[in-house]
Amino acid sequence: MSAAASHVPVDIADPINARILAVSEDKLQGFQIDPFGEIARQTGLGREVVVERLCAMLEAGVIRRIRQTLLATNLARGALVAWRIRESKLHGAFDWMFNNDPFSGHVVVRSTDAKISGGKYRLWTTLKVPVGYSLQKHCEQLKRIVGADTFILLPAKKLFALGVGHVRRKELEPGAKSDEPGRVIDVEVSPVAEDEWPVLVSLKREFTADELAADSLWEPRAAEAGVSLETFLAKANELAERGVIGRFSTFLEHYKKLTTGERVTKFNALFHWAVPQGRELEAGKEVGRFHCMTHAYWREAGEAFGNVNIMGVSHGTEKERVLAHKAAIDRHLEAIGIPVSYTNVFWGGRSEIKPSEVSPTVFREFWQNRRVDPDTLRDDI
Repeated sequence: MSAAASHVPVDIADPINARILAVSEDKLQGFQIDPFGEIARQTGLGREVVVERLCAMLEAGVIRRIRQTLLATNLARGALVAWRIRESKLHGAFDWMFNNDPFSGHVVVRSTDAKISGGKYRLWTTLKVPVGYSLQKHCEQLKRIVGADTFILLPAKKLFALGVGHVRRKELEPGAKSDEPGRVIDVEVSPVAEDEWPVLVSLKREFTADELAADSLWEPRAAEAGVSLETFLAKANELAERGVIGRFSTFLEHYKKLTTGERVTKFNALFHWAVPQGRELEAGKEVGRFHCMTHAYWREAGEAFGNVNIMGVSHGTEKERVLAHKAAIDRHLEAIGIPVSYTNVFWGGRSEIKPSEVSPTVFREFWQNRRVDPDTLRDDI
């Protein structure tokens, strides 16, 4: 941390930091021309205080990254991938996926107490590949490299909740939910023109503390993209209107201890429910209304996972509390007459998270450097 910021509190329990993080984690949706001004407005703090605290937490490693996110589900084909791999190769595969494959985002080792065949799928990753390329073929190459036995692709059909907000969710009571059902977010890939990619690439790159403290946040990024600031902002706003911009966000560690010794969260639970065919949208919206859910989606996993079709993620510092959140959702589904033929929890252990790359140029270079012709990975559809 710089000497100038050494006096600034960086722990997430600090009241001012908690106020900032409660907004900055997932409340700044869309493209933000002045994200710090918006955080200041929502928290009632001065803009200079917001910038000072965010810079200090980033330099201290409490915040691991700050960036404008893209809604990658609308930029590239994606899926959750469950990998079955021998225990002796599990952590080597984990390391390779996290360190070497820029298209694999979340990398998590999961386990479940339920005696199902799906329990053998210990490694779970999120994956994006650019339009025109095949998720299946990309995974077949990864399977060869890491020595996996097999994998199951679980693409999302619909999303019902998408956010993080660990700080503001820490004190949630089980059963806390919105008066309205979760919104349905369509998964539709939006074409991106060649001249828009430089703006997207510059837009999504994470910020350094020096960049945050500079007078202009986006002018250097416009120069990097080779366009004027006016053009950069216009293209960013246009991309946001097309639904490919996510949120401006600060990211905390999900699993590991922070540099302050604090834990943002300790238990990462992937909830599974199997509901009758034809009621997936209804069930997904009901699950999505619960505030504990950071993610909720319609994914179909097949017989190995009890024909599950609704999944969601919840985090907490106490296992019993996470289970109480799920029990409240289970009771709600039963009370409104949505039958569940199968339900389960896959607990996350070791985990790492990074943004998934979506650039076609990076994809081609990645496989060319590994002596694989990227044209052989084209989607046949």
